[in-house]
Amino acid sequence: MTDAGSGPVPRLSIGLPVYNGENYLAAALGSLLDQDFRDVELIIADNASTDRTAEICRVFAADDPRVRYLRQRENLGAAANYNRTLEEARGTYFKWAAHDDVCRPRFLSACIDVLDRRPEVVLCHALSEGIDEQGRVKGYYAQERAFDQPRPAERFWTAISTPHICSAVFGVMRREALLRTIRHGDWVGADRNLLAQLALAGKVVLVPEHLFQRREHAEASIHRFEDEDERRAWFNPRWSGVRARHTWRRWREYARAVRAAELAPAERLACYRCLLRWPLARHHTGPRNASLLLRELGGGLS
Repeated sequence: MTDAGSGPVPRLSIGLPVYNGENYLAAALGSLLDQDFRDVELIIADNASTDRTAEICRVFAADDPRVRYLRQRENLGAAANYNRTLEEARGTYFKWAAHDDVCRPRFLSACIDVLDRRPEVVLCHALSEGIDEQGRVKGYYAQERAFDQPRPAERFWTAISTPHICSAVFGVMRREALLRTIRHGDWVGADRNLLAQLALAGKVVLVPEHLFQRREHAEASIHRFEDEDERRAWFNPRWSGVRARHTWRRWREYARAVRAAELAPAERLACYRCLLRWPLARHHTGPRNASLLLRELGGGLS
């Protein structure tokens, strides 16, 4: 394990949580360290991996002083491991990175240029390519969104009602803005709640270049845990075997975000109207949210 960060404070902290990521980890680390923006620290939080992850991380940490390697004594679940990297971060800006995704060399500089020039922006991401196990480009994602309207309520409605793939959680954020949010929650759909909360705080913009590569493979969490209760246990092991009302949780977290946001009274009221409309919007999987809410009420879930 490396020591806590010392020396000059970097402009950007990158947090990379990982568990048993030996297949793609080296490619992800290499793409982050080979960026044309160099003023970074890369914090790797290893969630007690049992494969070659630790060996790979130690090689990179020994080769590049910007890398800090932290290893958990036991698997804390994905959410706590994500948040550990944020707790260790020192930079003005922060980015989460997945162990299986790849960033093109201009990704960081393009996003940071936007944040430097536009103080109203809290998060900047780029268009995404889908890649396969070998890193070959498979196609592009149509469901990517910017939440950059002038009014917070407009941004909030777009974030909660429009299908999108949530890859913006791997964009570059203002760290202080992120610290005022729920961070990475331990429920299914927490990334959607986080993006909506950030949209209330400022604009979320999209660089119109394909600079982010999202890897599609069978071991990705979205494919491994098709059952939402199993996926929640992946976020936090204490939920193992416990059933939940996932749609209701997302709605409650949207409501909490509105209550916590610094909004003018009229804008807060507009956001509450959005919450009343939200059940009639379609869930990203197709059904209307109202159908999912009613189904969960009838299921006798805890």
